[in-house]
Amino acid sequence: MGRELWEAFPVFAEAFDAALAELGLPLWEVVWGGDAGRLSRTEFTQPALFAVEVALFRLVESWGVRPDFLAGHSIGEIAAAHVSGVLSLADAAKLVVARGRLMQALPAGGAMVAVQASEDEVRPLLSDGVGVAAVNGPSAVVVSGLEAEVLRVQEHFEAEGRKTTRLRVSHAFHSPLMEPMLDDFRAVTAKLQYSEPVIPIVSTLTGAPVGRGELADPEYWVRHVREPVRFADAVKALEAEGVTTYLEMGPDAVLTAMGPQSAEDAVFVPALRRNRGEETELVTALALAHCRGAAVDWSAFFAGRGAGLVDLPTYAFQRRWFWPAPQVVGAAPVTEDAADTAAWNALERTDAATLADRIGVPAPVLGEVLPALKDWRHRLREEARTDSWCYRVDWHPVAPPTGEPTAPDGTWLIAVPEELTDHAQVRAVCDALAARGVRTIRLKVGDQERGSSPPS
Repeated sequence: MGRELWEAFPVFAEAFDAALAELGLPLWEVVWGGDAGRLSRTEFTQPALFAVEVALFRLVESWGVRPDFLAGHSIGEIAAAHVSGVLSLADAAKLVVARGRLMQALPAGGAMVAVQASEDEVRPLLSDGVGVAAVNGPSAVVVSGLEAEVLRVQEHFEAEGRKTTRLRVSHAFHSPLMEPMLDDFRAVTAKLQYSEPVIPIVSTLTGAPVGRGELADPEYWVRHVREPVRFADAVKALEAEGVTTYLEMGPDAVLTAMGPQSAEDAVFVPALRRNRGEETELVTALALAHCRGAAVDWSAFFAGRGAGLVDLPTYAFQRRWFWPAPQVVGAAPVTEDAADTAAWNALERTDAATLADRIGVPAPVLGEVLPALKDWRHRLREEARTDSWCYRVDWHPVAPPTGEPTAPDGTWLIAVPEELTDHAQVRAVCDALAARGVRTIRLKVGDQERGSSPPS
C-alpha cells in the first residue's frame, strides 16, 4: 500500500519517509515485502496505516484540498489528531508505536465478529469477557473479546438469519482483553505534548465534535484503546454539521462502504481501493471531490507533471460560479403569503410526531393524512409549473371597423374551406388586397371528418 504513490508523487514520498523515520520500525520491508503475515501483526499494522494515512493527507493537502472537519476510525483518529495539529509527528509516532507494541504483547487469542444488528440488540448478549468494539452503522456492530463468548453472540444472530463475519485480527481490540495494557499505555500518553486542533475534529470515541482541551487529556487516548469506536455516531454528527462529501484517507474503501448507512444523502469517496492502480484511484477521487464542489489547486496538481498552459479562447469568460444552488422544485403559487408558505413548509419538512405535538392533534391521526397532504401539495406545485409552459392560440372574429378605415398592409392569412379556395369571391378579395400592396396567403381548412384541423 502506497508504493505507486511513493514513486509517482514526491510529496507523498517525503511525508511517508518522514513518518517511517519517526516510527523507527522496519516498515519498508513489512509494508512492501512479501510476508503478509508479518504485516498483519498489530505492532506493524497500526504504524503502517498511520504512515499511509498521513502521507495521503499531505499529498491531497498539497493540491489545495482542505477539509472542514476530520474524523478517524480507531488508529485513524491518531492520524487525524496529528494532521490537525493536536500531536506533532514525533509524539503521534510515539503514541502509535506504543499502542501497537503493547497490544501485540498481550496474550494471543480472542475474536472479533461483525454482526448485522443494532447496538441495542447486541448489548443484552454481552458478558464480562465480550464487549462492543465498534458501532459502524445502525445495523452494523462489531463484538470483541473472549473467543467462546464472541462466537456465542455470532451463533445467536446467525440463528436469526443475520449476516455475520469473523474478522481476521491478531487480538480482540476495543474489548475487555485490552485492559492489562492500559496502565503502561497511560504512562506513555502522560508524557506527550498536546495542542488544540486547527481543523475541527469529530470524535469516534464520543461520536460528537471535540471540545476545548478534550484531546489534550491523556486519559482520552487510554479510553480510545478500550471503548467502542462510534463511527456511526460521528458520521451523524458530521451530517448535522452540513457535511455531504467524505474523502477516505486510507489504503482501501472500508469506511466508504459503511458510511452511507448513517448518511444516505452523502457521498463517500475512497482515496484508494485495494488491488487497483493507486494513481488512477487517487486522481479519480480528487476529480469526484472537485465535482462535489471541493476547492482543488489544479496548478499545484499539474506542477512537475509535464503539463503546460495553453492560450484561452478569444471570447470573454463570464466567470460565474457554476455549481447549482439547492432549490425546491417548482414555484409556490403567487397567491400564497408568508404564513401559508411557512405552514406548507412545516407540513413537508417535519415528521408526523413533531408536527402533531406542535399543532395539538393525535400523532396517529396526522400520520394517516400527512403523506396524502404532501403528495397533494407536490402535485399542485408540479401542475402550476407545467401549466406555465403551456400556450394556446385563439381565433376571434374581427369587429366591424369604426371611423375612417385604415389602409391594410403587411401579410394577411385568408382561411377558407378547401372547396372554396378558387371561388370567385375569394379571388376578388385577394386581388383587391394585392392591389393595395398587401401580400395574401390562402390557407385551406380541411374536412374535420378526415381528421384535419384548422391552422394555428
